Amino acid sequence: MDSTAMSMPAGATQFTLPDTSLAEDQLLERQRRWLEFLNRDNNVNADATELERIILNDKPRLVVSMDHIREFDAELAEQLMAEPAEFIPGLEAAATEAGRAAAVRAGVALDAGQFRVAVGFSGAFGTHHVTPRGLRARQLGRLVCVEGIVTRCSLVRPKVERSVHYAAATRTFFAKTYRDQSSGGTGFSSAYPTADDKGHALTTEFGLSRYTDHQTINIQEMPERAPPGQLPRGVDVVLDGDLVDAVKPGDRVAIVGVYRALGGKATTAAAAIFRTVLMAGAVRVFGAGSLAATKPSSGVSSGIPGAMALTEGDITNIHAIAKRTDAFELLAQSLAPSICGHAEIKRAVLLQQLGGVEKNLENGTHIRGDVNVLMVGDPSTAKSQLLRYVLRIAPLAIATTGRGSSGVGLTAAVVADKDSGERRLEAGAMVLADRGVVCIDEFDKMTDVDRVAIHEVMEQQTVTVAKAGIHTTLNARCSVLAAANPVYGRYDPKRPPHQNIALPDSLLSRFDLLFIVTDSMDEARDRAISAHVLRMHRYVPPGVELGQPLPDMLDQGLGTASLLAAMNGPDASADGAARPCTVFEPFNEYLHAGVAAAPPRRGRGRPARNVAPKREVLSTEFLRRFLYFAKNMVRP
Repeated sequence: MDSTAMSMPAGATQFTLPDTSLAEDQLLERQRRWLEFLNRDNNVNADATELERIILNDKPRLVVSMDHIREFDAELAEQLMAEPAEFIPGLEAAATEAGRAAAVRAGVALDAGQFRVAVGFSGAFGTHHVTPRGLRARQLGRLVCVEGIVTRCSLVRPKVERSVHYAAATRTFFAKTYRDQSSGGTGFSSAYPTADDKGHALTTEFGLSRYTDHQTINIQEMPERAPPGQLPRGVDVVLDGDLVDAVKPGDRVAIVGVYRALGGKATTAAAAIFRTVLMAGAVRVFGAGSLAATKPSSGVSSGIPGAMALTEGDITNIHAIAKRTDAFELLAQSLAPSICGHAEIKRAVLLQQLGGVEKNLENGTHIRGDVNVLMVGDPSTAKSQLLRYVLRIAPLAIATTGRGSSGVGLTAAVVADKDSGERRLEAGAMVLADRGVVCIDEFDKMTDVDRVAIHEVMEQQTVTVAKAGIHTTLNARCSVLAAANPVYGRYDPKRPPHQNIALPDSLLSRFDLLFIVTDSMDEARDRAISAHVLRMHRYVPPGVELGQPLPDMLDQGLGTASLLAAMNGPDASADGAARPCTVFEPFNEYLHAGVAAAPPRRGRGRPARNVAPKREVLSTEFLRRFLYFAKNMVRP
C-alpha cells in the first residue's frame, strides 16, 4: 500500500506529499517561470486582480488568458498547448504560492494545507479551437477548446482524493492519495485500504479525508454545423470541483481542457481502442440562445444568436437597403426566388425570421416573441421546398418530419447511462433549437401522443420533465414552421377548414399564421408553373459545358453548414473576411421565376418613361446578414 505511516505525538499529524510525475528541477524551473508571469509588472495585471478576487470570494479556480501568456512569452504558450501535462502542474503550484502571498498582503487567513488553486484557460486557441467532429488522434494530450451543445448530464458524485485511516491496534494514522486516469501524473492507485501491512484493521476518518465533486457530461456538435446526412459527433467531458453543475442540457458551451485517452475494461491487446474524454479546466456558457458561429481561429464568441462577422461595408449596404421604400417586398421576393408564387407565404416566413418582441414582465409573465406558421395544402405545392430554404438562411434551424419524430425526441428524454446505470436527461430537437427555428414536415403524420408533447413548447416555450425522479424545466424558445397535408390527400374547398385539417383546435390555436395552399386547376397558372419547371431543368451553371454531368451537391440545401463554412469557416481567406458580401446576384430567367419586376423609379416628381422594369434579387449570404442585423442589432 502506497502510504506513509506516522505516529501522532501531541495530536499533530504530518503527511508527506505524493510523488510528482515531473523531475524536481524541471518543476521548480517551470514554477519559477510561471511566478514571473503572475507577478509581471504591467499597468493592469488582470491575473493578479483575479487572484485577489479568488481569495476574497473563496473561488479556487484561476482562469488565465492565453493572449496574456503569448504577450509574456510566445514559446511558453506554445509549449503549454502542446504539453499541458508538463506545464499545468507548475502553473497551479505557482498560482497557489502567489495566492498565499496575496492573502498575507490582504490580511486574509487561509488554511495553508488545504488551499489550492486550480487553473483554467481562455482566449484564442488558433488551430486548437475545434468542434467534437474535429477531434483527432493528433490532439491527444494537448490543450484544446471544444465548442458544442450539452446533450447529457450525469449526477454529481463525490470522488475521494485523499483518505485518512486509523489503526486502533497500533494507534497509528495512515494517509493515502488516490489518482485515477482522469487525474494528472502517473502511478494510478484506486484500491481502498482495509488493513495495514501487519494485518491490523483500519478505520476511515471521514472528517480528515478529502473529496471532490465529479460529473460527466456529453457535448455534441451544434446542429447547424453538422454536415447534412451525417450523425452528429460528441465527446464526453469530465468536470471536477467547482465546474460541476455549471451547465444543463441544451446549453451551448465552449470547454477548454486536455484531450486524453483512457483505458477501459474492453481495451485489450487484440482491440487497442481507447475511450477518449476531455478533462475540463474552464467552462464558458454562451449567452441566451447564442450560436457562437465565429471563426475557429479567432476563439472569440459574441454570445449573439448566429453571430456573424459584419464589416462596415455590410452595415452600410444593410442601411441602404432598409431605406428603400420597397425594402419589404425586395426581401420577400428574394426569399426562395426559384419558387413561383406564394408571395404571402414568403412575407410570413420573412416576418417569422425577424421575430417579434419577447416580453418578460415583472410579475413573472412570459410573452413569447416567436411566430409559429403552419402551411396546409395539396401535394406538390412547394411546401417542403420552403422549409428547405429556411434551413439555409436561418442561423439555427433543425429539420424533422412528423413520422420520424417522437414526443420525447422533440422535447426531452430520460435515459439510462450505459457506464454507471444512472438516469440522465437528454435534450430533444426543440431544446437544441433554442432561439432558432424548428421545421417540421408532414406534420399531420404525427401521432396524437407525440403531438401533445409540443403543446407546451409552442406556447410556454419550456419543456417540463418529471420522470424517474428528475424534475426540471428546460428552455425551448423556438419558432415552429410546419407543413401538413389535408385529411383526404387534397384540400376539399366544399368542406370547412376544420374538416380538412386533421389537427385539434388546441394545437391550431398555437399557430399564429395558417396558410391553405391549393393546387387550383387554372390553365394560365399551370402553363406558367410548367414553363418555370422546364426553365429550371435547362439551367446550366457557369463554367459547365452543355452535356457535362453536374457534380453531386449532397451537402447543400439541407443545412447551413456549407454557408457557415463559406462565411466564417477556417478555410476562408483573409481577403474574403475583410470584404463585404455581394448584395445582389444577377437575375437569371431560368432560376428566378418568383421575382416580380420592380416598377421604375421616379425622378424629380416625374414618372420615368421608356425604362424597362428592373428585376432585383438579393444574394442568400446578404439576406442572412440582413436578417441577423435586423433581429439582433435593432430594437423596436
